[in-house]
This record gives sequence, C-alpha cells and structure tokens, in this order.
Amino acid sequence: MDGKYSFEEFYQNLEDGYQIYFTYVRNRYLLFKTSENCYTQKLLTIYEKNPQPRHSMITFKRIKEMFPHMENIEYKTGINEE
Repeated sequence: MDGKYSFEEFYQNLEDGYQIYFTYVRNRYLLFKTSENCYTQKLLTIYEKNPQPRHSMITFKRIKEMFPHMENIEYKTGINEE
C-alpha cells in the first residue's frame, strides 16, 4: 500500500466480504469477517520457535489496534480462499 490506505477503507473492504492478507510482527495472516463484530484471523506463517495461535476470533476493537502496525496489506474476494 502507498501509506494512504485508511482504516475506513480497510474496514469497508472487510464489510464488503474481502479477505485481507497482512503482515503483523513478522507473521503473515488472513483476516475476514465472520459475523457482526467478529472476525477470523488465520496464521499463514509458521515459526516453530515462536508458536502463535493458528486460528483465532478477534473483535473490531482489536483490528483497529493492529491496523497502524500492519504491513503488506492485500485483499481478495471470496471467503476461505488461500
């Protein structure tokens, strides 16, 4: 992204059903909306010496906290395509 991608655009992409791929603290994730204020986050990068939950449910508030630190944001249409 060019640095002008706002949280509002990010949120609208989630609401429109996009899958969003991003890097956060050296890990690559897939994020998509599951239901109202409930999002699924899947870990795509596995480091055996630094285990992270591979699948978690997170809230809108957590996404908003993470957004400023997300890198390499990409998005795709369709749920559960990897």
